[in-house]
Amino acid sequence: MNKTIMTVDDSPSMRMLLRIALTDLGYRVIEAEDGVHALETLGGVEPDLLITDINMPRMDGFGLIAEVRGQGRSSLPILVLTTESSDDKKARARAAGATGWIVKPFNPDKLAAAIRRVLH
Repeated sequence: MNKTIMTVDDSPSMRMLLRIALTDLGYRVIEAEDGVHALETLGGVEPDLLITDINMPRMDGFGLIAEVRGQGRSSLPILVLTTESSDDKKARARAAGATGWIVKPFNPDKLAAAIRRVLH
């Protein structure tokens, strides 16, 4: 059975790039455009992995991670995919409950490796 990955990013072009890369790797992809949309969508699906941007309108990645963890989804791996690479942002993401960190623009091979690490 194919694993399902939810991607959360306010950039349509980034969502498209992720969809192509993840579909090529054999994953099913569910997309959301920000944290609020992601939480609404999560009400009806159980993805195997969540990949989220940090800087988004309505609810940012930190807020989304905290909400997801607050709902008791402690086993859902969450990868942060962002242009931010500062140590304090990484520390904040880890504190909120992020599993890993990928810097944009992402390299598809590195993305694939990071996903394999957290899913298997």
